[in-house]
Amino acid sequence: MTKLVNFMKVSKYVNCCSFIPSRSIHITQVSHLYTPAALGIDGYLQSRDKLKEQFSNFTDTFRSKMKEFVFDSKNMVFTEDLKNMVFMAEPVDLELVLNMIKKYNNQNTKFRFGSYILGPVVMRMFHFLNAPKEALQCFEDPANNGFFDQLTSYQILLDLLYNHAMYEEMYRVFEKVQEKQLNMSKFPKYPVVLVLAACYKQNTPKSMEYASKLWSEMISVGTVPLRRASTLFAALALNQGAPHVALECISMQKQNYVTVRNIKAIALAEMGRIDDSLLVLKKVLEVEYTDVAKQTFFEETISKVRSAVEKTDSKYVQELDDIEKLLRERDLVNNENLDKFVCSDIAIVNKTSQNPQPRGAKQNWSSRGDNNRQINRRHMS
Repeated sequence: MTKLVNFMKVSKYVNCCSFIPSRSIHITQVSHLYTPAALGIDGYLQSRDKLKEQFSNFTDTFRSKMKEFVFDSKNMVFTEDLKNMVFMAEPVDLELVLNMIKKYNNQNTKFRFGSYILGPVVMRMFHFLNAPKEALQCFEDPANNGFFDQLTSYQILLDLLYNHAMYEEMYRVFEKVQEKQLNMSKFPKYPVVLVLAACYKQNTPKSMEYASKLWSEMISVGTVPLRRASTLFAALALNQGAPHVALECISMQKQNYVTVRNIKAIALAEMGRIDDSLLVLKKVLEVEYTDVAKQTFFEETISKVRSAVEKTDSKYVQELDDIEKLLRERDLVNNENLDKFVCSDIAIVNKTSQNPQPRGAKQNWSSRGDNNRQINRRHMS
């Protein structure tokens, strides 16, 4: 409870963010945050390959009939129609898919008898086809209201936008997440990670203010963010000259993780708490590494601690030299950096309905969208 109260100190930062001095912005190359398996895209591809293999001779006929159906008031677009189109879609089919979704979503729902949820599957299609603009257009179209009301759909869309550095658009989508409060959650953990990743990538006073406000709101209602959310916000705080915020962010996380350990050493040093920072460095020297993974520090961490030491008190220089020598002798310093780790791929292992599954496991969250399908040849011949 004490740690939760201490976390509230971060909220004070929200009011002072506008006074953060201008800083140089370092934007790294964007890569995928969640792995394809974590998003269920590998399962989508398997179903896609299966459909293409079984109905390769009928796909052109099916496309032609669907183009007629979307503009013909006498014909309906059924679940199987849209499902098949989503699994066979190519980039040239995106306009057709958009029209089919709109028509499908506005038809009389009394003709829908199955439990197949299309939202996540459609988002996987957009993700696979690398079509962020079309995905966002489809998501924001008022005619499609309710179609993407699944946390999985939001997560896949946010990941796709992240891959294309469409950070402002990510904030818009996240606002919808909070408005909808699907599964009674205003702060769903995976979308929170993605929006904080956007804040980190932007690395501006404005994105710091946004992240600080979001963080304070989560903590005020007792939400404990995931470790990746904590380290992303902490890394952003370090970049924006707020080491005290970075230290608070990681205070509820286990200190043996490499990102947490390095952030702590840097934050303490930049706050002028050199003794405490050196203690963090020395602590890993006490560990016996026979059967456990080495607890390492980044080159940049050693460099930043040294820079802080030189700015404060020269009496610590020799002690840091001795510690660094021991760390290097024991191979506890590597050439990795914090940015690489906080932006590394995330592979989720979770059994809840809105979360992705490990490769090869039964996909509970997507089984209603990818598996147990009966291919309908109604319009394929």
